[in-house]
Amino acid sequence: QVQLVESGGGLVQPGGSLRLSCAASGSGFTIYNINWYRQAPGKERAMVAAITSVFSTTYADSVKGRFTISRDNAKSTVYLQMNNLKPEDTAVYYCNAKHQFLRNIYDYWGQGTQVTVSS
Repeated sequence: QVQLVESGGGLVQPGGSLRLSCAASGSGFTIYNINWYRQAPGKERAMVAAITSVFSTTYADSVKGRFTISRDNAKSTVYLQMNNLKPEDTAVYYCNAKHQFLRNIYDYWGQGTQVTVSS
């Protein structure tokens, strides 16, 4: 089992930057694909960025060129560097760890961290 704790959220002005961290505890972190999702008020949760166990990355179109996901397996931590933030990036950001082995799906979520982009 994996426990996830997000940190790094806060209030930032438009054009500013934040770095979110997702610290994992438990076993087997390196085999998990890690995803960042976000959920704005009144909207569905949507994936923002993903990094696989072999370091392949994917981004939502809305954040390409502004957000960078990375992972440090030695620290069992995934980061989301967010630059040139916009008001529409305001949301609760969640970290998700997912792994599938045969028919078993392992899917864990953190509690989320609030990001508010406002002047």
